[in-house]
Amino acid sequence: MAPSRGPLPLARTLHVTLDGHKGPVNVARYAKGSAKYVLTGGQDRTVRLWNASLGTEIKAFNAHGYEVLSIAVAHDNAKFVSSGGDRSVFVWDVTSGTTTRRLPGHMGKINAVEFNEDASIVASGSFDSTVRLWDLRAQSRAPIQILEEARDAIQTLHIESTSITTGSVDGHVRTYDLRKGELRSDYIGHPVTAVVPTQDSQTFLVTTLDSHIRLIDATNGKMLNDFIGHTNSSYRCRACFGLGEATVVCGDENGMVWAWDLLDAKLLQPNPPPKVHSKVITWTEHHPSDAGEMITSSADGTCKIWRLNT
Repeated sequence: MAPSRGPLPLARTLHVTLDGHKGPVNVARYAKGSAKYVLTGGQDRTVRLWNASLGTEIKAFNAHGYEVLSIAVAHDNAKFVSSGGDRSVFVWDVTSGTTTRRLPGHMGKINAVEFNEDASIVASGSFDSTVRLWDLRAQSRAPIQILEEARDAIQTLHIESTSITTGSVDGHVRTYDLRKGELRSDYIGHPVTAVVPTQDSQTFLVTTLDSHIRLIDATNGKMLNDFIGHTNSSYRCRACFGLGEATVVCGDENGMVWAWDLLDAKLLQPNPPPKVHSKVITWTEHHPSDAGEMITSSADGTCKIWRLNT
């Protein structure tokens, strides 16, 4: 893990509200690097691109026929993928605002999509309990691999250079070593809604529907820490790391953003935190390089950019 100089204060000052969606916002992702751009996906079937500093909408991407549940941005910010109720993965060119590919094959809505490091492979996880891997360099629209071990919906996944980690409603986090052809399954015991690894991939953060967030050792599946206080029993919420991985941050079903010290799992002040959304916070994401910024999205129809009060 990154060296910790103690937890930095959380960005809790509202900088701007992004309120262009009609209905719940299901996901909000930062562009890669230092740029302050955000992509959001909503129940209104649109993906929207925003300038996070100004709070202005730059572009709306319209092609989905159903709700948008997941977005992943390529390393060079030139393309992104989105998924949801359509049962197909949509690959987009950012500049033209059009889809370059649509990858069908899942039998249910697609809850999660992610790129690999160079955006040549997309992984998609579905309500149909499968994960499908797609090679964007190939002409074929058939998946190159299907992972079928889960016994219930896939809610989250993460793809590394030689491994894929998935989280399912069946209560398991599964790590596939693609090089060795091995699978390790860690039974958490409650539906998994989010899995976020540390940068060194040695540990990962698991959000589950029993109002717990657990830090798990990736090498042996042991629990290293347990973060509680928030409410998360019915909806997909997402815990993430603060910058430098010294803190854990999660928005909950009561519209509150909670933060803990990673090392001792103590709740950071204020405890309890203020209610900042009127409905469940569906996604929480820290800016990839700016210590003083994060974003939350909510079923109340808004996304909010938070900054440190400097």
